[in-house]
Amino acid sequence: MRLGLRMVKGLANAHAAAIVTARAGQPFASVDDLSQRSNVPVAALTRIAEADGFHPGFGLARREALWAIKGLSDLDLPLFAAARESTEPAVTLRPMAAGREVVEDYRHAGLSLRRHPLAFLRDDLSRRRITTCAEVMAGRDRAWVQTAGLVLVRQRPGSAKGVMFITLEDETGIANLVVWPKTFEAHRRIILGASMIAVHGRIQREGEVVHLVAHRITDLSAALASIGERNVAFPLPHGRGDEFHHGSPAPDPRSAKDIYVRDRHPDSIRVRSRDFR
Repeated sequence: MRLGLRMVKGLANAHAAAIVTARAGQPFASVDDLSQRSNVPVAALTRIAEADGFHPGFGLARREALWAIKGLSDLDLPLFAAARESTEPAVTLRPMAAGREVVEDYRHAGLSLRRHPLAFLRDDLSRRRITTCAEVMAGRDRAWVQTAGLVLVRQRPGSAKGVMFITLEDETGIANLVVWPKTFEAHRRIILGASMIAVHGRIQREGEVVHLVAHRITDLSAALASIGERNVAFPLPHGRGDEFHHGSPAPDPRSAKDIYVRDRHPDSIRVRSRDFR
């Protein structure tokens, strides 16, 4: 599967159109060929490289593409033309960790075609008896379970009398949560601000409709933020201050607002959740 240029964050429509038009005649042979024929600025090519856009067509990894772009210039001067014609020695760049590739995908395209972020955490989540979203949705009615996932959707319809509905996603699928008003107030800051949460609750099955009624919610955004440094699955921290084991402190309702709270972990995967009131 390939993603269109419209997925690249910060790439202007005019620059994307110029690339598509220039490519119509014949495929690009290299990054330099693309630059010369499309005449788009180096900044636009950099955004495509950051989103790993040169890997499918040119076989260049993210860092290799960025390295190739560093030799380009927006100025059409003889000096730069001569530099393009010269042959540079091959440079071997250290490949990114698998987790870092996924983080960069989310940062520059909003999603990843590589491994799901939770796949890096699955072994440790399983040891803590945190089941997958697919297992929760297939579980028996009224069973107590724990699951975890990225927060995709938060919605609290006016007709629901304060009940919030949350959609979580892991590498197996999605789970639908029901959060009663009392539970929401007890975990307000986590619900509104966390990119990844763990939920302990009871399965509610009514025909084909399955929900997990949340009783306890834990912020796992710190674990999500560590994925960028990992090539393989890694253990979640469980020190004295770990909320996963010891529970989160009661939030101060006076300082929490019913809006998305900025993530405290700057290197964490950014999940573009859809929030409705």
